[in-house]
Amino acid sequence: MRPALPAPYLPHELPRVTDGLPRVPGRLRVHVDDFEVSEIPAYEPAGTGEHTFVQIEKRDLTTPEAVERLARALGVDPRAAGWAGLKDRRARTVQWVSLHGADAARARGLVLDGVRVLDAAPHPTRLRTGHLRGNRFRLVVRGTPAGRIDDARRCLDRLQDVGMPAYFGEQRFGLSGDNAARALEWVSGRARPPRSPFHRKLGASALQAALFNHIVADRVRRGALAEVCDGALLRKEDTGGLFASCAPEVDQARADAWEVSPTGPMFGPKMRWPERAAGAAERALLERAGLDEAALARLGRAAPGTRRPVRVRPTEVAIEPVEREDALRVSFTLPSGSYATVLMRELLMDDPPATSEG
Repeated sequence: MRPALPAPYLPHELPRVTDGLPRVPGRLRVHVDDFEVSEIPAYEPAGTGEHTFVQIEKRDLTTPEAVERLARALGVDPRAAGWAGLKDRRARTVQWVSLHGADAARARGLVLDGVRVLDAAPHPTRLRTGHLRGNRFRLVVRGTPAGRIDDARRCLDRLQDVGMPAYFGEQRFGLSGDNAARALEWVSGRARPPRSPFHRKLGASALQAALFNHIVADRVRRGALAEVCDGALLRKEDTGGLFASCAPEVDQARADAWEVSPTGPMFGPKMRWPERAAGAAERALLERAGLDEAALARLGRAAPGTRRPVRVRPTEVAIEPVEREDALRVSFTLPSGSYATVLMRELLMDDPPATSEG
């Protein structure tokens, strides 16, 4: 039987936790400044070292484009640069990047076309992907009558209560949405893997995301986003530590109180498996996709595997009307790896355009 990805997994097909509530009309990104993102760093630069952490504000540029301009102005190699996450082009964003050998004093206050330096300080190591706590968003939704603000608030209240599904966004699956299906062909042994390590990692990540999204979608459809079953791997909200549930009735109370959250699989050869009933369910999903332990081994270094919470809780949530306009301003903070468009999809009638939050 030809391997096939279980549906649904693409974001526009996935169930919402706000299904049953009235969602509001509206459009994102009508203007560049309607989408503001500020990165929350995981740590501050040490003040010494051969790399320089530079905090930039960029507008209408991708992160690599901004880094290229900055590196050129400071006379350093952009290929040695690092960043914690890619930020959107059609937006005003604030983030940290690292440049090897750049002069911090020269960088401070530098203003380029589309890029402004806010701060700079030395650090011993390069900034790596994922080295951030989260992102703070401030978005304007246009074409939304002010009288619909209570409907939007009800949707936000539900997300803070039961959680936002930790779905991966559209951009994880490529422009045509077929990266996961392509990866399934070579992971299952039916096709040769891409020669480029970058493209192998891209495909493997999409395949992981597709299977994870399917797991989360099933929970949302059943109204069981926070459900704890026997052997489930739970993540402690305060420390991030994982443990297997041996007493689901006890751990369910902790999940309901947002002390712990269930996790889903990011399949790979080094992933920690849940136990008993929870482990059987994940192995059954892998079998449905036509994959086995040998297939996971083919992912290798491209996708070693990990666990990911199936829900996240938005914090610092606020919503207000924009004066003299049919528009709303929505603000919230999400942890690293979450997608603002997944949250906004829970509020809006139509799916928002894809973004590249880190």
